[in-house]
This record gives sequence, C-alpha cells and structure tokens, in this order.
Amino acid sequence: MRFGILGPLEVRTDDGTPVDPGGPRPRALLTLLLLDAGRTVSAERLVDGLYGARPPAGAANALQSQISRLRRRLAPHTEIEATPAGYRIVTAPDTVDAHLFERLAAQGRAAAADPRQAAARLADALALWRGPALPDLPDARAEAARLEELRLSAFQDRIEAELALGGGPGLVPELRTLLAAHPLSERLYGQLMRALRADGRPAEALTVYAEARRTLADELGADPSPELAALHLELLRGAEPERPRLPVQLTRFVGREPELARIAALLPDSRLLTLTGPGGAGKTRLAIEAAATLTGIPAPCFVELAPVTDGGRIVYAVLAALGMRDGFRSPATDVTDRLLAALEDRELLLVLDNCEHLVEHAARLASLLLSACPGVRILATSRESLGITGEVLVPVPPLPSEPAVRLFLDRARAVRPDFDGHARVADVCAALDGLPLAIELAAARLRTLTPDELADRLDDRFRLLSRGDRSKAPRHRTLRAVVEWSWDLLDEEERELARRLTVFAGGASLEAVEAVCGLPYPEDVLASLVEKSFLEVSEGRYRMLETIRAFAAQEAPDLGDAHAAHFLRLAERAEPHLRGAEQLPWLARLAAERADLDTALHHLVRHDPVGALRLMGCLSWFWRLRGVHGERVSTARELLAAVGDGPPPGLEEEYVLCAINALSGAGEEPELIARVDDVLAAYRGPLRLPYVLVLWAVAAGPRPATDDHARTLAAGSPWARALLDVGFGFRAQFAGRPREAEECFTRALRSYRATGDRWGLANCLDPLGMFAHARGETERALRLLDEGLAHVRELAAPEETADLLRTRGTVLLHRGDTAGAVGHFEEALTLARGAGLPDKVAAARRGLGDAARLSGDTARARVHYESALRECAANWFSVGETVRALIGLGRTAAAEGHTEEAVDWFRQAAGLAGEGPGDLELADAAEALASVAAPERAAELLGAAAALRGAGNAVDPDVVRTERNARAELSAQAYDKAFDQGRALRSAAVSER
Repeated sequence: MRFGILGPLEVRTDDGTPVDPGGPRPRALLTLLLLDAGRTVSAERLVDGLYGARPPAGAANALQSQISRLRRRLAPHTEIEATPAGYRIVTAPDTVDAHLFERLAAQGRAAAADPRQAAARLADALALWRGPALPDLPDARAEAARLEELRLSAFQDRIEAELALGGGPGLVPELRTLLAAHPLSERLYGQLMRALRADGRPAEALTVYAEARRTLADELGADPSPELAALHLELLRGAEPERPRLPVQLTRFVGREPELARIAALLPDSRLLTLTGPGGAGKTRLAIEAAATLTGIPAPCFVELAPVTDGGRIVYAVLAALGMRDGFRSPATDVTDRLLAALEDRELLLVLDNCEHLVEHAARLASLLLSACPGVRILATSRESLGITGEVLVPVPPLPSEPAVRLFLDRARAVRPDFDGHARVADVCAALDGLPLAIELAAARLRTLTPDELADRLDDRFRLLSRGDRSKAPRHRTLRAVVEWSWDLLDEEERELARRLTVFAGGASLEAVEAVCGLPYPEDVLASLVEKSFLEVSEGRYRMLETIRAFAAQEAPDLGDAHAAHFLRLAERAEPHLRGAEQLPWLARLAAERADLDTALHHLVRHDPVGALRLMGCLSWFWRLRGVHGERVSTARELLAAVGDGPPPGLEEEYVLCAINALSGAGEEPELIARVDDVLAAYRGPLRLPYVLVLWAVAAGPRPATDDHARTLAAGSPWARALLDVGFGFRAQFAGRPREAEECFTRALRSYRATGDRWGLANCLDPLGMFAHARGETERALRLLDEGLAHVRELAAPEETADLLRTRGTVLLHRGDTAGAVGHFEEALTLARGAGLPDKVAAARRGLGDAARLSGDTARARVHYESALRECAANWFSVGETVRALIGLGRTAAAEGHTEEAVDWFRQAAGLAGEGPGDLELADAAEALASVAAPERAAELLGAAAALRGAGNAVDPDVVRTERNARAELSAQAYDKAFDQGRALRSAAVSER
C-alpha cells in the first residue's frame, strides 16, 4: 500500500484503489504509526497522541479496539503487529510520502554538484506534498513544524539548482510567494535578487535588498548577513556574480565520491581539513572539485604553494591569490597584519595546495588565520598533516578498481574516441596502483600503443623498478616508476624540450619557449607533449605538472641566463605601456608571467646584479599597480648589498627604485634615505622611469626643497610632468591654495588624457570633483567622480576605488541623499577590508558615522567614529582621518547636549591637526569648535577656517548650520568684523578659546 500524510491522510492499494481508514480517531492512530513506519511505537506514545495529556479511563482498552478496527480496514494489504513494546505497521518507510520526501530531499542536496540531477530529485520530493503536514494529527505540532522546515529547505535547494542551470525569470513569482510566508529568510531574499538579475531586472533586485534590510532591522534589530551584503555590492557594481577563484580544469572529474562526501560532511563543522596521500593521488584535483561544487561552504580562494621555495613568502602567495596589492602604504605596515585585517570579517574557504615542502610554515600560518579570522576555513593538500590542533585529516588513497577503470576509459576516449574498453584495462590500473596521475599518463599512450602493448610494457617496467632503492618512500618509488616509464616513451626531441621547459616556474607562452629553450619551431613538439599529458595548455600557455617537472629537471641544461634575459626584455618592453592607453593588456600579461619574472629576478640578483637592477626598476610600477610590493623587501636588500653603496653608471633611477623596495615594510633608515637623496640630487636625467619621483616621495616623505630639480628631471616626460603637477596640486590643496591646486590637477588631467593613463586620470578626477562640489557644482562633481571610478575599476584597484566611492558618498551626503551616501560608504568599507587597508576602512567608517549622525542616530554614529579611530594606523597617512573621527565624536556629543565633552573632542582634534602635513585638518577643527562657541567667537573661527582652507565652506551641512546660527545672533556688520579678524589670525584663532 501507499500512504500519504503530507496533506490529508491518504491510503491507496498498490493498484491505486483508495482505502478509507475511518473517522478522526483511526486516522490519527494510523498517522502515528506511519511516522515510525516499520518500527514499534509504544502504547503510551499512541495513547498520548490520540488523547493528549489527559487520557480517559480505559484508554489502553480503547487503543486496542482502535487497533483492531484499523487492522480490519487495512487487511489484507497491510498488517499491524502487536509487539511486547507496542504496535508496528508492517510497511517500508518509502511507502509513506513523508519518509520518501526526506530521502529524495537528502539525495537532492547530496547531488548539488550536478544541478540538473539535484533539481529533478528535489522536484520529485516536493511533488509529494498535497497540503499542510499531518492535518489528521493536530497535537503533533513539533513534528509538523519539522517537516515544514524541511519542505522550505527543499524549495530553496531546488531553486538554487535551477539558478545554477540558468533559471531565474520563472522563479520570481514562486520566490515572492515563499517570501510572503517566510519574510525573515535571507536565503530567499538572495535567491530572489539573483533571479531578478538573471531576468535583467537589477533595479528591482536592489529594492529587494532594501526590503530585506528594513525587515531584518524592524523584526530582529539586525543587519543583513555578509553574504547578502556581498550580493548587494555586486548589484551596485553591475558586475557578474563573483566566480570561485579556482584553476580552470580541462578534463572531467572522475571518481572520489566517498572522499567528496566526507569533505561535504566535515567542512560545515571543521575549520581545517587536510587532504593527505601520496604524490599523484589527485589531492589537488579533489580539493578544487570540492571547493567548486559543494554547497553550504564559503567562497573559495586557491593558493598554489608549489612554486614557493621560502616559507616566509607563504603569506605573499595568499595575498596574491586574494588579488590584493599594497598600493601606496606606510613603510611600517606589516604584511601579516594586513592579511589578518583583510580576512578578519570575511567568510572564505582558503585552499592551500602542496604544503608538504613548507609544512611548518604552512602550519603556523594556518593556526594564525584560524585563531584570528573566525570566518575563514582552510582546505589543505599535503603529503603529511600540518599537525596543529583542530586539524581533521581526509586521506586520499589510490583509486579502487572501478573508479580507476572509469578514469582510464574517460582519458583514453579523449585520445581514441572509439575506444570501448579492453579486458586488460583493469590490470593496467592495478599495475599503476590506482594513482590517477599514472592512469592519465598511461591512457594518453593509447594514441600510439595497443592495450596489450601498454599492459606488457607496464609489467616489465614495474618488475625492474620494484628492486629499486628501498630507503625511498613507497609513494616516491611508485610515482617515479610511472613518470620514468612515460618518459622513456618520448622521443629524444620531446625529452629535450621537456627538460628545457623545466626552467619556467609558472608556465610559458610559445614566444617564451622559442626565446628561452633554443629549439627551432617548437610548436609540433609542444603539441605532442600536450597530447601525451606531459603538458597542459590553456589560453596559449603551456604548463608542466610539478611532478613531471621535478623529474625532467634532473637532467635539464642550465638555461637560467636565457630565461632571465627573456623576461628582462619582456619587462623593459612592457614598462612604458604601463603608463598609457595600453595599461590593461600589459598589466594582464605581466600578471600571467609573475612567477617567472620573480624567478628571473632572483637569478639575476645572484649572477648579474646590474641586470637585476634593470629588471626591478621596470617592474616597480607594475608591483605598485598590481602587486604586494613588500614581498620584494628581502630581494631588494640582497640586491643593494650586491651592488654596493652607489649606483652603477647609468642606473641611478633603478638604484633608487631598488632602495624604495628595500624600505617598504622596514621603517625608517636614515642612512639609506640620505644616500638615495644624494643620488637623486646628483642625477641630471632625463628620466626613463618617471614614477621614481612619486614612489620616492611616498617612501621617504615630501621633499619641497627639491622641487626645482624634480622639474628639471621631469622636463622630458609628459607623464612625469603630469605626475609632478598632481604632487604640487595636493601640496597646494593642503596649504589652503585651492585655485592653484585646481590649476595643477587640470594640467595633469590634460596630460593624462593625452597618454591614456587610467591611474593618473583617476588621481586627478577625485580632487577636481571635490573642487567642483565646493563651488556648488554638484552634478559636475558627480560626473568627474564617475569617470574616475570607471578608470580605477578597470585597473582593479581597490584602494583608489574605495577613495573615490568615499568622495562620491560625501557629495551625496552633503546634498541630502543619505541612503545613496551610505551605500557608497559601505561599498568602500567592503573594498578596504578586503584589501587590508586600515586607513581606507577608517575613512569609510567615518563617512558612515557622518551619515548616521546627520540622520539623528547618534548611538550608531558613535560606534562608527570609534571604529574609525581604532583602524587609523600610526603614520602620517592617518592624521587627517584621526582628526575627522575626533571631530565626529565631538559633533555627536554636541548633538546629545554634552557640550563640554564636545569641546574636549574638538580640542584634541585641533591639537593633532597642528601636527599634520597641511592646513585642511586645522580648518576642519576650527569649524567644529565654531559650532559650540559663542556667536562672535564662532564667526572668528569660521573666518580662520576659510583662511586655512583658502575658501569658504558652503556645502558641509554642519558648517552651513553653524554660520546660519551665528548670523542669526549677530548683526551683519558684527559677523563680518569677527569673520575678518579670524581670517587674519588663521591658525592662532583655532587654538585660542
């Protein structure tokens, strides 16, 4: 028989004939038995279910009568047995829709890696529902609620699968209905936003986020989750959904179902999983597959450690994988602290691949990340465990016979589509110990060998190698046997090119192979190596598996000089393009060659310091635009030691850039700074690497006394002259000369438009937008800032993007668009956090504090200002943000009626502003003090601020309100007199009270 309890009780025979179980009491009794189909239900539980907490006298006898009547109605199709402990309905769980539903729903969730199969299973499960669960058992509220929760989860899982299959438009009505019934489900809100985006309705998706935020705040007093906020940020950017940062796989994943299931079961509750097993067992491929396909885990980030030879550089590999760069940071910034700051509030699955050769360093970093970053989980691969508390091991053994054969057949059909299998395939896989790498190499040989020939050669080869060095690890002997056997099947031309290719650390383009390997017309040989699984090729780049590379390198010729020479030529060719209209493709090309550029640099440092200086000079701007420049500190220091106390002839700029890289992260070094100052003072140009000017100013501080010499050096380079104008513009702005500053930025903008340099354009458009805003030209300001944002987003520059978003948010806040401003500040905060930039986090926090305070939410404002203060680093970059956060706390205190507290905050801000690099912070402090001063004193302070700023402040609502209040209390003549007195006193008027 078939039974339905997901809706009104339904009983049917196997041929579909309905059976009437009787009235309410028998229906309730049958429902109780079906909830435990096939298992005994105690008499006490049945009585409780039928009669509640107060059963009538003789309830046990009544139960027996009910059982008897129910037996007669179900006979002869189903039996109800009496047992010593109670009663049992003799039927399989799958004959009851509730149990079948749970099984199908679980299968659907487990099949999440195959969205089509998952969607089908979940749809079948949901089709079993005919109404509310257990309506014939009104007292079973807890069980009914559990089933309804499972139903909602199944709906969400099915929708997730359909979204993965490209669904969207058809899901919108269903999602709106589900949300009406479950208005606090963040997962449903996120799915509705994604469905609307898929239907080309991003604006409606944004309104859904606003609705979610409002509902969660009203009902729970909570903000949306980081996942929902991240989806909102994607919509604001108009970007595609973030894809997992994982290597693209070129072949199907075969087998490993038990290991995938174990990882899926462990990851939700274990923060460190390590896949262990022999080389060639497929640990890396399994980790990538798990990170890419399993549901319910954080977004993945893949970190390949195989090319990392120094354990101290692991942190830089993680930063690079995260897509982070330093930008213009303080020399005191610690790279590990920056990584922790970037990951502190993120939900992330970090895949650390190939840890075995750096296991101690990897273990220390994993322990640090797990203890400091609660949202981070780690999936590591290693031939041995990391050996730290909390680690859970997932062994990755050789494949069993059946999946090993499936893998062989899949790879064999890639080279012989007509291959239908062979009786000896299982023997081949067994001889290869089920190692996936070995199986793939063997299958590739079917292009030229028959299965019998393949099996015979394997047998001979392994019998010879089984008597090898017993002191070696078994996995090493086995893997070496496989690689050596495959190696012997190559012809000499293929072997020679394979040996030469081992010089490349990160793969190679055809151009690089031709230039470095010294073999004419290598295209055909490369294709042959790809076909025989010795190389992988993707987007025109050839990459050798590390295991094969290590084997082939044993007899490789020394091509270090040729390799370094090629990449030096590439860097010198790329360098001028990094400052013009072709920035983007050249940045991408250098990023693809990053591992080999580093390898070339290390080789040159040891063998050709002059060449190393040239290479480091050419790459310094690339590192600033896309790199983590602190990674080169030790290399730069080693190079300086090799070069000596002065630059080689003609390499003055390269020497200075090397010193800049040596200073990064190392703090003050007066002797080195003085030495470089002397080199620049004696240098007569013309500049070949003009960014040396800005990088030295950032590393060692402004040098006003050298302005004339800098102009002379920059005379021959339009890009360098524009760069100087940017520097002079900021200096004039800080000194309260806005007209001069705007002229400098305008000249620079014209030059950068001519060269097409996006970085330069953005760094001009940001201040020019604020100058336009200060004159009340708000729409023009927004246009300028939008253009700047477009440029920095093309560059994938989070620091500059955060700056421009904060600036644009300030403009919106000043014109009364608080919601728009908050959105900008939040996006800037997300970018700054992700890039590990505490100064930018502080700026975004301060903007959110201003928005909250101006909206009347002083409690929230105080939280943001205090957070901003905590983020500010101890360097000159942070002085302005610290001053403004102190002012924010003072204005918050004033808004709450605590005037004396406000004055104290403002005086702290004024004292710190006096130590800053310019007068703008002091002007801000003067305007703040004016807000709590007597009318005449307020006018005087506003005059001082106008003098310091070089202009009045007619756009800041706080300042506008202060001026309006002072004018209301004074005559026009009295106000103007006090204002003029303040202009004459300038900074002295701020410190006096």
